Amino acid sequence: MVIPWSAGAMAAYQPTASLMPSVILSITASQRLDSRGKPTVQVRLTTGHGHFTSIVPSGASKGDYEAVELRDGDRSAYQGNGVLKAVHNVNAILAPAIVNASLDPTTQLSDIDRLMVDLDGTEDKSKMGANAILAISMAAARAGALGKGVPLYRFLAEQAGASTGNAILPVPFMNVLNGGDHSGNTMAFQEFMIAPTGATSFEEAVRFNAETYACLKTLIIHRHGKSAVGIGDEGGFAPPIYHPTEALDLLVQAIADAGHEGKIKIGIDPASQSFEEGGVYDIGFKTGKAEKMEAGELASLYHSLLARHPIVLLEDPFGQDDWSAWSDFNKDCAVELVGDDLLATNVKRIQIAQSKSACNSLLLKVNQIGSITEAIEA
Repeated sequence: MVIPWSAGAMAAYQPTASLMPSVILSITASQRLDSRGKPTVQVRLTTGHGHFTSIVPSGASKGDYEAVELRDGDRSAYQGNGVLKAVHNVNAILAPAIVNASLDPTTQLSDIDRLMVDLDGTEDKSKMGANAILAISMAAARAGALGKGVPLYRFLAEQAGASTGNAILPVPFMNVLNGGDHSGNTMAFQEFMIAPTGATSFEEAVRFNAETYACLKTLIIHRHGKSAVGIGDEGGFAPPIYHPTEALDLLVQAIADAGHEGKIKIGIDPASQSFEEGGVYDIGFKTGKAEKMEAGELASLYHSLLARHPIVLLEDPFGQDDWSAWSDFNKDCAVELVGDDLLATNVKRIQIAQSKSACNSLLLKVNQIGSITEAIEA
């Protein structure tokens, strides 16, 4: 979630009003701060139906195959992380082109996205910036949904040619323990999540998660002291633990303490790209004392964790180019094997993964590819 702190809007392109209520009339971009205090792009898009706002999300750790998030590079402001270049690209280039084309997001979302991708002209959106393109794409999708009088999820399903007749809310995974690049402890694995698969409703699922999170905090204080309940980059606790078994033991006990044993499962995102080099994985990379493993040894570690704990999901267990490790592990993997950095919400990467049987699940992130249309295609 992004918290929009005002940082001043740039000039916008605003032509005369259209007689067609759903046609885009104006687009204004500005720089805002996200929930990490890092600049991001906000867009306000106007049609005859009203104003529609979007704020671009950004990940703390990124794979090499993601679309480029355009940053200013001016170290005198936000350590070079400003997005005024991307804001300028929206206001001076993308907005005039879209408005002059009289595009209607209720029926032409893909045309809007294609126009922006063509104006960029690069494979990775490094000219306009994926953050510039996505900001408009997200706002246009919201405008399209309202213009059609349907919820956003139904509008997006229509864009994908999918039915919403039996649509259900997903199981809400909660990131409760942080390591890797998301925390200051010594644990290599980046995220440990809880998933209330035994809940009978979304409301109950949220309650199960919240109760387990509270019990986890109490447990960490009991084992490691009050100073150990500081949080990592994504809101999970970051206690002074090193080995993944320590994290899993904490979660299993917290689930039991909350009274939800058997109803909550566990997901792990090692984000192994952060500790992989040349096909070798160093789970001691944060300690100053190497503990290196070949892919096969790391796979054995994963299998031992899966055998001992109620794990249902494993995300990015190997490096983004370690295709053989992924394919070998997927041969007898009984859980959701999720590609994040591996796939980067990129159609070409997904096709390669399919041909190699590298994983069985996709993590879809619109900021990785840079437009709603391309995310749907993925």
